[in-house]
Amino acid sequence: MSAPRRSVEESLYRIPPYYYIHCLDQNTNVTRLEIGPKTYIRQDNERIVLGPEKMIVVPPRHYCVVENPVVRNKDDQIVCNESGQAKLFHADQEIRLAQDPFPLYPGEVLKQPVTPLKVVPANSALRLRSILDFEDETGEKRTAGDEWLFEGPGTYIPRKEVVVEETIRATVIKPNQAIRLRARKECLDRDGSARVTGEEWLVKKTGAYLPGAYEEVVDVVNAYVLTEKKALHMRSLKTFKDDFSIVRKNGEEWLITMKDTETHIPGVYEEVVGVVNITTLTNRQYCVILDPTDESGKPQLGRKKLIKGEKSFFLLPGERLEKGIQNVYILGEDEGLILRANECFKDKDAGSERNPGDRWMIRGPTEYVPPVEVEVVMKRQAIPLDENEGIYVRDIKSGKVRAITGETYMLNQDEELWEKTLPPIVENLIAQGKDPLADRGDRGREVAAKARDKTRVVTFRVPHNAAVQIYDYKEKKARVVFGPELVMLGPDEQFTQLSLSGGKPKKPNVIKSLCLLLGPDFCTDIIIVETADHARLSLQLSYNWHFEVSEKSEGEAAKLFSVPDFTGDACKAIASRVRGAVAQVQFDDFHKNSAKIIRASVFGLDDKNKVKEKFTFPQNNLFITSIDIQSVEPVDQRTRDSLMKSVQLAIEITTNSQEAAARHEAERLEQEAKGRLERQKISDEAEAERSRKELLELQANSAAVESTGQAKAEAQSRAEAAKIEGEAAVDQAKLKAQAMKIEAESELERLTQARDAELRYVKEQNDLELEKSREISSIETQKFKEMVNAVGADTLRTMAAAGPELQVKLLQSLGLKSTLITDGSTPINLFNTANGLIGGVVPYKKRRTGESDEEDEA
Repeated sequence: MSAPRRSVEESLYRIPPYYYIHCLDQNTNVTRLEIGPKTYIRQDNERIVLGPEKMIVVPPRHYCVVENPVVRNKDDQIVCNESGQAKLFHADQEIRLAQDPFPLYPGEVLKQPVTPLKVVPANSALRLRSILDFEDETGEKRTAGDEWLFEGPGTYIPRKEVVVEETIRATVIKPNQAIRLRARKECLDRDGSARVTGEEWLVKKTGAYLPGAYEEVVDVVNAYVLTEKKALHMRSLKTFKDDFSIVRKNGEEWLITMKDTETHIPGVYEEVVGVVNITTLTNRQYCVILDPTDESGKPQLGRKKLIKGEKSFFLLPGERLEKGIQNVYILGEDEGLILRANECFKDKDAGSERNPGDRWMIRGPTEYVPPVEVEVVMKRQAIPLDENEGIYVRDIKSGKVRAITGETYMLNQDEELWEKTLPPIVENLIAQGKDPLADRGDRGREVAAKARDKTRVVTFRVPHNAAVQIYDYKEKKARVVFGPELVMLGPDEQFTQLSLSGGKPKKPNVIKSLCLLLGPDFCTDIIIVETADHARLSLQLSYNWHFEVSEKSEGEAAKLFSVPDFTGDACKAIASRVRGAVAQVQFDDFHKNSAKIIRASVFGLDDKNKVKEKFTFPQNNLFITSIDIQSVEPVDQRTRDSLMKSVQLAIEITTNSQEAAARHEAERLEQEAKGRLERQKISDEAEAERSRKELLELQANSAAVESTGQAKAEAQSRAEAAKIEGEAAVDQAKLKAQAMKIEAESELERLTQARDAELRYVKEQNDLELEKSREISSIETQKFKEMVNAVGADTLRTMAAAGPELQVKLLQSLGLKSTLITDGSTPINLFNTANGLIGGVVPYKKRRTGESDEEDEA
């Protein structure tokens, strides 16, 4: 209901029901309350301060807060002072619950409007704090600053001495969960245990937990689920007694496994370092644990513990694996292990004492797990070697090196592979693997070489007609190996490297080689000579050479390598002889007789003034067998020019003569070509006339065709069409005849095959019927035979004689010898009667028929 409008007059106020106004008496300066329903007439000395205002209505389960409430006496009446002003509790508050509508007296202030009361549900609470000392309804005294809980379910009735700090909801503790609480002040927990400020504890009871006034929830702790393969690594943060009633020292570490509990919730003084997985060893594995823990749980620092599979275990805190999980050494027949003792122990396998530093070796086939006192140095495997393979082995105790070839060898504990070092040039020559004879053209080309295994015996294949010198630095002896042969170097042997001259002209140290080719071969050299008339010439000579080894003895073989650079030495010797011989002759003579002069100077002349066949070097048995003068060129420019002029003059004379002959030949060919041209012209003109004649004939024919006109063309076309139709009809008749012939033949063949098939079918069917009849008769015969055999001959005989004997006995009993009863008209078979009289056998069926006839006649 809205407030009524004020009347025109300022002095008249209509106050509806449940409304009020504040009226100030200006004479006494007192404000009083006027409550409706009424009509209030304002006096001149009065002034309406407030209103009309609606009264405050507090419905059920609501409240409001009034500041500066009025003072009431025991009878709940308003107490006024001497001037009539209502007394107030200044700076005080009053909480008013559901009641009748009430006005606010002058001075009262509605601090909090009408508000619903707080309903606290179950598993919830209000944390209250006292701001004034008071005594509650239960008689408990509360001091300012005290805190407590109002737990639901319930409706909280507020008080002016209490403020609501917060709403607390219960924490639901699920299975395998706990909550961690901390005391904010010294108090008693819900179990009645005294807690000091800052103390923490766990609540593990499943359900809803409502923390106390001085408790706060730090965290929700989930339980760790332990399995057979997982364990918890714990560390103590303080000395305490754990859930298993074991006192744990500060900093102590331990494991919790499934044997202890299935689930574990870490306590407030426990720290989870991590989850430890189980270590599982198969029957082919083992491990070594460093700093193991003894049975009492104390770590044995510096010790080791060997564990063999098959086994599963957890590593305790402080324990660690030395090299992880290791596989058991399974040794075959060609394998072995080299072991070294790190400390003194008794070897049970060998039955002896091992001192620190001892080395020994065990061989397969076996399985071996090294004890903690033993270190596996290395695993050895037998090295299979062919007859052409080998290895260098050094004894680490004596230092002696030996080569082992052609067997399968395993190094023992006192041996090791030794690397043989070769000079870099020799190493490169061996690694390139070039053939000394076939790859001579690739000497200057670098080829990528594979790295050589230096522990393998160095091998070199000596080609045919070649030799290699090997020097043993230990024995101080040299040996020469002739090819074809495979050379294997000993530990103290080295190849004799050959450094030969090469190129044109010869330069030293060009060709590097390990083997000496015995030839025959050739080499080419360029030398400068000067004639007696001081003409300098450049000669390119090619020599054929070879080595002669009559006996392959040590002395003869050593001669081959007595001259380090035999090519350079031979070329120098030959060049010196050629220079001396050329210096004694003139240029013209040498130009005419160069080959004879050079051969005579090198090979020499015999007693008959003839050139010898070879030039010998006795130092190394080198023989020069022939010399080829490949080119002779002057070195001096003037000599070269004069020689060129003479050569040009000779060439010019030859050229002129050839030119004249060519000109004469060309003129002759020209005349012949002109004659052929004239004849060709005449033949072409005759051919043109013939072509013109054919053209005229064709023109005449075309004119004749045009003159005959369309009739001739149509007649020809009809004749052609009739001819084509006739030929087509003939072809069609032929094709039809062939088709009919093919159909008749195919039908005849089909009928023939059908008749043949039918005959075969009938024949096979008759054969089957015949075979069936034969088998049925055989079966019947066999059946009758078996029935007769089963019944027996005596039984059949008795059955056959039973009828006549019975008749005889019947007649004897009647006293009749024989009888015949007939009507005279029925013929009688006297033969049967006679048969009966003489005891013949009468078939049973006939007998029965005769009897019935006789009975009918009777």
